[in-house]
Amino acid sequence: MSFMDSVIAKVKGAGQVVVLPEGQDPRVINAAATATANDYAKVIVLATPEEVESHKVDGLPVDAGFEIIDWTTSEKGEELAVKLQELRAKKGMTIEDARKAVQNRLYFGALMVKVGMANGLVAGSIASTGDMLRSAFHCIGTAPGIKTASSCMIMDFATPAPNGETSMFFADCAVNIQPDSAGLADIAVATVKTAQSLTGGETKVSFLSFSTKGSAKHDLVDNVSNAKDLAIEKISNLGIENVTVDGELQADASIVPAVGAKKAPDSDVAGQANVLIFPDLQAGNISYKLVERLAGAKAYGPILQGLGGALNDLSRGCSADDIVGVIAITAAQSM
Repeated sequence: MSFMDSVIAKVKGAGQVVVLPEGQDPRVINAAATATANDYAKVIVLATPEEVESHKVDGLPVDAGFEIIDWTTSEKGEELAVKLQELRAKKGMTIEDARKAVQNRLYFGALMVKVGMANGLVAGSIASTGDMLRSAFHCIGTAPGIKTASSCMIMDFATPAPNGETSMFFADCAVNIQPDSAGLADIAVATVKTAQSLTGGETKVSFLSFSTKGSAKHDLVDNVSNAKDLAIEKISNLGIENVTVDGELQADASIVPAVGAKKAPDSDVAGQANVLIFPDLQAGNISYKLVERLAGAKAYGPILQGLGGALNDLSRGCSADDIVGVIAITAAQSM
């Protein structure tokens, strides 16, 4: 079973509510119709009457069973504005400021997740990642025990990896440029939570470096090794089970059993990793794109994580089918 098939099996019929704020985008309307028809989630689309009428003229399935809310006039707006003002009061936000902010469809949607009107949100086909993150930080914040929000890419391989894994989680590939040890530890913890919410089972985390267990000496290596120690402590304090962490490990020692046994014979992760934590954004971004393009893997993401709710970004070049996949992933994360 492919990664996406396993996610769909988990969410189908579960009734999770996912809001899609960008109802002006035809791709979003088509994705909402498909996700609804396949019972991946109960979908809410934010769209004005003018946008809906435009979609009708274009023959788009606006009557396909998903809910449409005009966020500009919705009675829910006042409740959400009150909540936002409460959240941002220490930053000097007034109720008038909050009412203005919820006229932004991303803020309206994120606040729906915050107050429980929706279980998750998917946007970014039009909005930038920066706009997505800003609304998430202001309306949702980070998860308990996490100070650094991050992202991961889910790599679904065309053929199994040397350790037999058919999918892996790569982080961080889109948000944090050069995290320190504490940031890397947060990224690892958030990625573990993402992996376990989507696939279950045991999670084996490798902190990647150009060094394996002290084979090279450098401040960059120390940053990774220290992050591993912090992550182990944080995972223990948070009571997260079924996870093993090690590092620093080179990439081949992480995923090739024979190499792992040779370079790190005492490691419980070497040669068996299914979560790879990259030392910085350059390494993570370059690596996932190489694996995608050279090995024919499917890359899902960036999946936002470390937040106090399931909110996910889209590529602005995404297709309707891509959006459907992220809807399913978001529904699974929210469970």
